[in-house]
Amino acid sequence: MSEPRPNRSTTRAEPRSDASPAAPPRPPANQRPPTSATAAPLTARADAAAETSSPGGSVVSRLVMAEGGAEPGDDGPGPSPGPGLALVEGSAGRVGDPGDLVALARQVQQANDFVRANACSKLTVIAEQIRHLQEQARKVLDEANRDADLNHVACNLVKKPGNVYYMYRRESGQRYFSILSPKEWGTTPHEFLGAYKLQHDMSWTPFEDIERRDAEITVLEKLLSRQAALPPCTEPNFQGLTKSHE
Repeated sequence: MSEPRPNRSTTRAEPRSDASPAAPPRPPANQRPPTSATAAPLTARADAAAETSSPGGSVVSRLVMAEGGAEPGDDGPGPSPGPGLALVEGSAGRVGDPGDLVALARQVQQANDFVRANACSKLTVIAEQIRHLQEQARKVLDEANRDADLNHVACNLVKKPGNVYYMYRRESGQRYFSILSPKEWGTTPHEFLGAYKLQHDMSWTPFEDIERRDAEITVLEKLLSRQAALPPCTEPNFQGLTKSHE
């Protein structure tokens, strides 16, 4: 006689004590598990967010990247995780000193002042030279008018260069030259106007300037007769000035 079989529909399988625990769910294929390399940027992100929310947070702390190419506070997927990088360094991100621009502008203004002062100094020298040349030109014109007037004065003798002639005026107003001085006349019959020496260039020198004019002509004649006395070079020669001070 066979033994009765147990009813499978009513019997329940007892849980096995040695069964392995259930495995955790796998993450999606496009999501990477967090590693130690990404833990530091996440921590830096939290620190940066905390410093940003605080009123005393520094600018450099707010500019720390949590991930490569991702900005702090961005939870979206980004490039491959990497260490945090500072966008701006404290030494390189300083604003230029406004005093540098002021100093530069002051230097440019000072250079312009120096250029203007230098130009004014040179123009002053040129103006003095022009004034001196104008005086010399006026003197030359006056002497030329005087010489032309003296050449038209009446004279009964042939006028020779190197002689001194004395000019008189008659009662009629006519002027004339004579070789006799007032002392030689004894009693001057006419008004004496002055004495002049006729130079070789047919110019006239007043009697009071005859000695000075003769000395100048003597020096010029010596220079013409001794050409070796002139400096052979065209460079400035201060030899005479240095000897005079010694």
